[in-house]
Amino acid sequence: MPIYHKLGKIPRTRHTVFEKPDGKGIYYEQLFGTIGFDGMSSLLYEVNRPTMVREILQTDDLRPEIAVERNMTARLLQGFQVQPQDDFLDSRTTLLVNKDLHIGLAAPRQSLRSYFYKNADADELLFIHKGSGKLRTFLGNIDFEYGDYLVIPRGMIYQIDFDTADNRILFTESFHPIYTPKRYRNWFGQLLEHSPFCERDYKLPTELETYDERGDFVIKVKKQGQLHHLLYPTHPFDVVGWDGYNFPYGFSIHHFEPITGRVHQPPPVHQTFETKAFVVCSFCPRLYDYHPKAIPAPYNHSNIDSDEMLYYVDGDFMSRNNIEQGHITLHPAGIPHGPAPGAYERSIGKTVTEELAVMIDTFSPLSLTKAAMQIDDGKYYKSWLEPGM
Repeated sequence: MPIYHKLGKIPRTRHTVFEKPDGKGIYYEQLFGTIGFDGMSSLLYEVNRPTMVREILQTDDLRPEIAVERNMTARLLQGFQVQPQDDFLDSRTTLLVNKDLHIGLAAPRQSLRSYFYKNADADELLFIHKGSGKLRTFLGNIDFEYGDYLVIPRGMIYQIDFDTADNRILFTESFHPIYTPKRYRNWFGQLLEHSPFCERDYKLPTELETYDERGDFVIKVKKQGQLHHLLYPTHPFDVVGWDGYNFPYGFSIHHFEPITGRVHQPPPVHQTFETKAFVVCSFCPRLYDYHPKAIPAPYNHSNIDSDEMLYYVDGDFMSRNNIEQGHITLHPAGIPHGPAPGAYERSIGKTVTEELAVMIDTFSPLSLTKAAMQIDDGKYYKSWLEPGM
């Protein structure tokens, strides 16, 4: 996150003695950073040593089972067929993977309170399709609701509260840092005037929870596809203060201001996040193109270098037929895709769309897991055939 933020109590000068009240010792400083010493980082001040581990418990294998490694078929995955489960991690169903990211859906019924979680492999991007609640981290809390993206940097210790049992999440685990688009930032990292959002739209951490408690605290740490259960002797949320640039934040898709034009605009105008391996775009309610002969529906497009995944959230998806909330379409690199039969023509003369969708374009091909094939409709690739063909 290329803006500075701080919470709690911190010393005037970094790397110096920071005494606890009443002479009870000193706080422990931790540099929480990325990409060695070259990426964004924050300095944390903790009540207890962050290095203490009492015991190594079990290890679970979370590596997804691949069903289709090399895919050349357009797919439609019926996302709401992913069944809800009580536990936050158990509810995660990984559907699409490559060497750079994992994409999946989750439908947790219960808040995560019985243990703490840390993804040491990947930045996480959670898109909240249904539900609301509070992301609780050792750097502060963020309230979330329908339409929010939550960006959780790798290494972040967190729990999550849900207000009800009805929750649906599109999650992405990125093995590269997630940034805002470079073309929307100046040399200093500030978002420029032509950006479709700005810094005031971010949901930054607040409400820093600090606990000086001893006991048995389970942290589940994901690393190299394994989930390691570690037992800590002190509460993981013991940060009294921090400052820096490496922290979780939220952003609502409803605050994305669409860029429109006289003729159809290419997908990059919808870009919201990027890594060196993929981009994330937000398709939001907007006015259609205003050239007198404009065709609002997208033109046919050959995916030569990217797989395109679209997750349908809400509204009328004018370029497709028979699309429902929670559907995922996958258009693999190497073959063209485009509007469904009739969509091109019926879009002419339309002035507005209420569609809401999230798109992820990957620069390496995606494989499908066994879980993905269980919700594949098996016939989407034929949806461009004209009647009688």
